[in-house]
Parts: sequence; C-alpha cells; structure tokens
Amino acid sequence: MAVKYKIKKGDNVKIIAGDDKGKTAKVTQVLAKEGKVICEGIKIAKKAVKPSEKYQNGGFINKEMPIDISNVAKVEG
Repeated sequence: MAVKYKIKKGDNVKIIAGDDKGKTAKVTQVLAKEGKVICEGIKIAKKAVKPSEKYQNGGFINKEMPIDISNVAKVEG
C-alpha cells in the first residue's frame, strides 16, 4: 500500500531540519516509495564521475540529494 503525500512536484517547501534549515525551495521530484523529496539547490553533494559520453572529462559534479519528506513543510503561495 502506497502512502499518499500532500507535497507534489512543483510545490514550494521550507526546510525545517538539517544543514539547509530555514531555506525555501521548489520540489523537483518526489520519491514516494522512499518517502523523500529532491529540492532545487538543497542538500548538494559533490560526486566523482568517470569519463563517459555524458561527462567527457569526468571529474566532480554537484548533485542534489534526496531529503526526508518529514523535514520539509509546504509553503503557501
């Protein structure tokens, strides 16, 4: 049975816990099975990537990581 969340893609949310506490961001993806969301510019991690077709030179990229849905609150407006 899947859990239904009130937060959807495109909603504006406020981060209420973690390193980015107090920031507001737009939800880019909802991972319902894991109970997490990915927000624009929140919880950025540096990832090492090998050279491939997508990343010709390889190196480091900044990637937005999922944050638990209980750590965000929907902002009206």
